[in-house]
Amino acid sequence: MADPVVDRTLLDAVAAIAAEAGQMAFARFGTDFQRWEKTPGSPVCEVDLDVDAMLKARLSALLPDAGWLSEETADNPDRLARDRVWVVDPIDGTRDYIRARPGWCVSVALIERGVVTIGVLDAPSRGERWEAALGQGATRNGVVLRAGDRTQFAGSRVPSDALPKADRDLTAIHKPNSIALRIAMVAADEADLVATLRWGNEWDIAAAVLIASEAGAAVSDAFGGTLAFNKPRPQAFGVLASTPGIHAAAIERLADRAKAAMA
Repeated sequence: MADPVVDRTLLDAVAAIAAEAGQMAFARFGTDFQRWEKTPGSPVCEVDLDVDAMLKARLSALLPDAGWLSEETADNPDRLARDRVWVVDPIDGTRDYIRARPGWCVSVALIERGVVTIGVLDAPSRGERWEAALGQGATRNGVVLRAGDRTQFAGSRVPSDALPKADRDLTAIHKPNSIALRIAMVAADEADLVATLRWGNEWDIAAAVLIASEAGAAVSDAFGGTLAFNKPRPQAFGVLASTPGIHAAAIERLADRAKAAMA
């Protein structure tokens, strides 16, 4: 089946809504608001919920036929019967948002028959807007993005607070809390490799995966498999985004750890 064709005017409309959501969150950035933990180690705040409600209203009005999947909305299985589904994280990187650090963004993706066709990240505290449409490339603030051409695994730049001993041949660089922004760093040739080795949610990665792919990065799950979206259980085991020239080496390096983490 051929990939869907994306109307650029639809991308522009989605980007405008994401920007409005970003400004809504940014207006309360660094202020006092309610915050709590959904589960231990999983923070959320009232701004997450307010932005989520705004996005659901605006995006649902834009495409009334589309289903909805969001971190802050109870999942409705009727999305599985829809050809198109919005996959949203109203604030990806809530921990940084709560701490008044800039490593957060609004993440909006449109999925068509399991494939990401539109991806937008709006990061107002960083002054960045990332956009991609399937088959039409990716941009940051209107500038076309190209992933790097690194082929040597040793020395690869990895967003990390501290590298494991086994990976000391890599180079740690600044790590925003948002996994979407870390993946986008690969798209912008500001990082060579981003990898997670755990079950993660579709809303965390959907938009960023398209941005990285459209910039020429290699993107897969932790084992090198193809990522699919709008699944009954909307999760993937890990994400691995890198320059194409080191992707196979990264999969090999992480294979035993991925198997152990999944066991």
